[in-house]
Amino acid sequence: MAIESINPANGKLLRCFEPLTGEAIREKIALAAEAFRDYQAVPLEHRALCMRKLAAILEEESEELATVITEEMGKPLRTARQEVLKCATGCRYYLENAARILTPESISTEASESYVRWDPLGIVLAVMPWNFPFWQVFRFIAPALMAGNVGLLKHASNVPQCAIAIESLVRRAGFLRGTFQSLLIESRHVESVLGDERIAAVTLTGSEPAGRAVAAQAGWLIKKSVLELGGSDPFIVMPSADLDAAVEVAVRARCVNNGQSCIAAKRFLVADEIYDEFESRFVAGMEAMRVGDPMKDTTDIGPLATAAIVEELAAQVQAAVQAGARVLTGGSRMVGEGNYFEPTVLAGVPRSCAVYREELFGPVAMIFRVADLDEAITLANDTSFGLGASVWTRNAAEQQRLVTELQSGAVFVNAMVASDPRLPFGGIKHSGYGRELSAAGMREFLNAKTVLVS
Repeated sequence: MAIESINPANGKLLRCFEPLTGEAIREKIALAAEAFRDYQAVPLEHRALCMRKLAAILEEESEELATVITEEMGKPLRTARQEVLKCATGCRYYLENAARILTPESISTEASESYVRWDPLGIVLAVMPWNFPFWQVFRFIAPALMAGNVGLLKHASNVPQCAIAIESLVRRAGFLRGTFQSLLIESRHVESVLGDERIAAVTLTGSEPAGRAVAAQAGWLIKKSVLELGGSDPFIVMPSADLDAAVEVAVRARCVNNGQSCIAAKRFLVADEIYDEFESRFVAGMEAMRVGDPMKDTTDIGPLATAAIVEELAAQVQAAVQAGARVLTGGSRMVGEGNYFEPTVLAGVPRSCAVYREELFGPVAMIFRVADLDEAITLANDTSFGLGASVWTRNAAEQQRLVTELQSGAVFVNAMVASDPRLPFGGIKHSGYGRELSAAGMREFLNAKTVLVS
């Protein structure tokens, strides 16, 4: 079955690719194994030179690369540019900090010398999603390659041109042949690739079902895995919050990346004292979002990535309404060509409703009235997910409680949840395990080797 690149703004086929045969897959794995034998001995300074060249190419060709992103998955072109430049920032972070992160850690014992050194594991399989088709991959590439690992990328099937472009960028930057390769394969072939004894570890960003399948196999094979899965992030607003800032960020936090982000705010929990004003202004802000051609810089929200995603989102909204939720604005797929969905706000979604516990991957927000901080924390934690939380309060005691009691991988106080190369990124509960980015992310795929000299 062919791998197709389809423009979500108009449904037109961009390009079509034949998946790799079994023999071609085995040849790529063999090349990766050969590359690792040589690459792990390449001095860190040389890896840094290649990574600096990679960052420079990303910056120089940001417009062209952003166009590939927008045409394949529909995010506004201006945000695609930002994504490409963020990849360059990630590359620079690791080329500047790898030496510090990889420095052996001396530990005082009775021995004459004892320390921990950080050694690369080998070939890491990266199963990556379509929503940030460059950034998700580069936050794997930058630490992995600087650490001496090599990578095989199984990208989402709807962004094959992004996958090919990224492999080309790595080669042009001067990294050894085979150090990073894209595998144009269907999802059903991931099992056989991961099952190859030469694959040392796997990292996956994607859906909960995909995460379960990969984690189960990796566990059986006793291979290291890192999972970054879905989220249903709470956005908590208490009476002391700067309401102007909270509303403005709330709209952006729900609509970022056309609403298709794991860490997008999805459940808005607002204190009763300010609820009515927040709801009114939030709904107005959602209605003001400009939906349309993602190639125009005036567009805020482009099409969703696939027709199937639109259908699923519409079904979730309809199910919530049937269960008793109220539609404050939007609620429907937009008429015409392309995968467009109206910016939507749902109020009063019953806790017994299935949608209450699901992730909404599109510009649909659920808003809830809470009596106090205790109820806000209870509702925020009433989910199987635990990726990030954005909390808005100027009360120091409330801030401390929220930071301490919220069950999530990150808590952003008076700020929108976002990934940053300098900070660990990842979740708990069904949002996954392990971390990406920062020193923690680089060390996920390193052997902490204890050395003692008597």
